[in-house]
Amino acid sequence: MTFLVCAVAVVIVLAATWTAAVRIGRHSVIDVVWGLGFTVIALIAFVIGDGDLARRLLVLALTAIWGVRLALHIARRSVGAGEDPRYERILGRHPDPDTAAITKVYLPQGVVMYFVSLPVQVAMGEQGGLGPLAWIGVAVWLAGFAFEAIGDWQLTRFRADPDSKGKVLDTGLWRYTRHPNYFGDALVWWGLFLIAAEHWPGVLTFLSPVAMTYFLAGKTGKPLLEKQLTRTRPGYADYVERTSGFVPLPPKKH
Repeated sequence: MTFLVCAVAVVIVLAATWTAAVRIGRHSVIDVVWGLGFTVIALIAFVIGDGDLARRLLVLALTAIWGVRLALHIARRSVGAGEDPRYERILGRHPDPDTAAITKVYLPQGVVMYFVSLPVQVAMGEQGGLGPLAWIGVAVWLAGFAFEAIGDWQLTRFRADPDSKGKVLDTGLWRYTRHPNYFGDALVWWGLFLIAAEHWPGVLTFLSPVAMTYFLAGKTGKPLLEKQLTRTRPGYADYVERTSGFVPLPPKKH
C-alpha cells in the first residue's frame, strides 16, 4: 500500500510542477521541487507506515531536513535567473519543449526520485527499535548533510563576491573535492539506507543509494556541470587536474 500511494504522490507532485513550469516558462523549477518531493514521500510513508515510531520519526525528520534545506537553497539561488542551460540543451531542439519535458525531464526524475526513496519507504514499516547500525546511519547522514550545506554556503559566498567573477572556487571544502555538495548528497542517502538496512527488508534497498551516487558522480550531476564550467571558466581545467572529482582527497601537486 505504501509503495503504491507514494508512486501516485510522485506523479501528482511532478504533474503540478510541470503545470507551474509551463506557466512561468522555466522547467528548472523542478530542481526546487526535487528535495520537496522526497519530503512528501517520507511524510506519506510515515502516515501509512506501521513500523517502530522512533525509526519513523527519525527517517521523516532526516529526509525533511535534507529536502527542505535543498529546496530553499536552490530557490534562493534561482531568484531572477532564467532557464537552466542543462534544460535548454535538452529541450531546445524539440518543436514542443513543454511536451518533450514530460519524457525528457519529469519522467526520468520521477523514476529516480521514487527508486532512491525506497529506503525511506521501507524503513517506515520496520519493527524493532533503533540499534547500532541505525546510529551509524545517522552519523553518515550528519557528515553528508554538513558537506552539502557547508559546500553550498561556501559557493554562495564565492558567487556573491564581485572579485570572484570568472574565477574558480578552490578553497574550503572545494579544495579537496570539486563537488562537496554532490558528495554530501550521496552520503545523506547512504545514511538513510543504513537506518533502513538494520532490518532485512531494508537491506534489499541498497541499489537506491548506489543509483543516487551514480547519477550524482557519473551521469547527470558532475559530468554535465563540469562540461559547462570547462567552457566558461578559464582556470577550471587546471582545477580539475589537481582536485578530486568526488571523494574528498588532498589536492595533487603540479
